[in-house]
Amino acid sequence: MTVIVPEPVLVENDQEVVDGGALDLDGGFVVPDSNAFGHSFRDYEKQSQRKAAVEEFYRINHLNQTYEFAKKKKEEYGKLSKAEMSIWECCELLNEFVDESDPDLDEPQIEHLLQTAEAIRRDYPDHDWLHLTALIHDLGKVLLHSSFGGEPQWCVVGDTFPLGCAFDESIVHHQFFKENPDYKNPVYKTKLGIYSENCGLDKVTMSWGHDEYMYLVMKENMTTLPPAALFIVRFHSFYSLHRSGAYTYLMDDDDKEMLKWLQIFNKYDLYSKSKVRVDVEKVKPYYMSLFNKVHQPINKLCFYLFLD
Repeated sequence: MTVIVPEPVLVENDQEVVDGGALDLDGGFVVPDSNAFGHSFRDYEKQSQRKAAVEEFYRINHLNQTYEFAKKKKEEYGKLSKAEMSIWECCELLNEFVDESDPDLDEPQIEHLLQTAEAIRRDYPDHDWLHLTALIHDLGKVLLHSSFGGEPQWCVVGDTFPLGCAFDESIVHHQFFKENPDYKNPVYKTKLGIYSENCGLDKVTMSWGHDEYMYLVMKENMTTLPPAALFIVRFHSFYSLHRSGAYTYLMDDDDKEMLKWLQIFNKYDLYSKSKVRVDVEKVKPYYMSLFNKVHQPINKLCFYLFLD
């Protein structure tokens, strides 16, 4: 059964300053003044205990993320032949990992999933598909686990970007692309590269990582979550697009409509990160009730994603 996606209500001026210097955003979500370390969010230059590790992560990532590498990984993992488990089992696997690319959080990934889902659930109580999307959006990070290949962090987490065309300067730590083999490729270094203008993001090869993997899992298992859910999962780390407006020339009209939902989601994905822990046992019954709407578990990575 198809889930109907109502048109999102967008606020024209969604950055009005309110008490305490916070920002009042869509759905009533209030952006905190600083991240868990007391710094502004996504500040990659701020001197901190995380800065050096994050910078080294992106050096390795930008050196190795080539068009050919991503195509090979997509072919390998598109077979969904690694493991079989339920959604919640995958969530629990993420207790073991902290995202090395994230300058805003050093908590286990399951904390981030629940913080994001609970923030959206509070502001959009009638959109259970969006609650589930929030909970699963980072589940592709199970690629870090030995059950799914034990991949290194540089090809699992971090900001994503198109391959097969020029690297936009808005991509975090853009300077490290100079050592990437694609950087001087006569075709790949051009604005459009192997693509045509407004070809649609579904035709674009993205850098390999958890976003692309989870998108493949959903797509190959014929999820009936709405198209907006797949778009959110695939592009939630594509910050150069939804934060800087880069690569819009690759988008078609459908992408532009889906981007509205991604921009709503991204505020919760980014700004809900905090040291405030979610009571897992308290919220688990609600998410288990969503899972009961899901045909599970399935073949090969993990689960069908069907909502009634």
